[in-house]
Amino acid sequence: MKEKILIVDDEKDIVKMLDYNLKKDGYRVISASDGEDALDLAGREHPDLIVLDLMLPGLDGLEVCKTLKKEGKTASIPIIMLTAKTQESDKVIGLELGADDYMTKPFSPRELLARIKAVLRRAKDKEKIPEIIKFGDLILDLARISVSVKNKKIELTAKEFELLKTLLQAKGRVLSRDYLLDTIWGFDHAIEIETRTVDVHIRTLRKKLKTEAKRIITVKNYGYRFDNETD
Repeated sequence: MKEKILIVDDEKDIVKMLDYNLKKDGYRVISASDGEDALDLAGREHPDLIVLDLMLPGLDGLEVCKTLKKEGKTASIPIIMLTAKTQESDKVIGLELGADDYMTKPFSPRELLARIKAVLRRAKDKEKIPEIIKFGDLILDLARISVSVKNKKIELTAKEFELLKTLLQAKGRVLSRDYLLDTIWGFDHAIEIETRTVDVHIRTLRKKLKTEAKRIITVKNYGYRFDNETD
């Protein structure tokens, strides 16, 4: 059976258009017109992906995204945000809260379908056998989605966790900012503001890792690597 998609938008024409195109492609579709209903449906129906508009009556899309990513039973649900061109800063905040991708209105239904397929594919790729990765005092537990340093749990956002995991699994290889954007955020290409998003996440990640922060090495004008040999 095809995946279930939750559409969250208060514009009836957009919901109708997405409902038609998604069902035509075989997806099951449910919808909500405000933030409160979105949270309720996400918790009860546990969709495979959420298409979330930022401009919603009452509880806005950013608050919905933040709440979903904090709740254990909804934290792993991929989110594609719908934004207006004037909402550049909100888009970055949404991505930092854990959204997986974004589309700017007006958008092509065909492109959104392609993004949905890509995000769902990445979500399935992440469903691997649980394992524990350890370097020095740093332990990353993929089964529990947790990180600790010197046996003290470190609270990371969903994107910070994915960023750290990607760096660890690269086994010392240098990863470009574009690669990190494509792997973690799902962008086909990077513009300046999105590249800064990677740098912001690296900076906050280093602060949280404290004594193990030295393992994240900056490679000038290119990207980052994880030093798995530092004592």
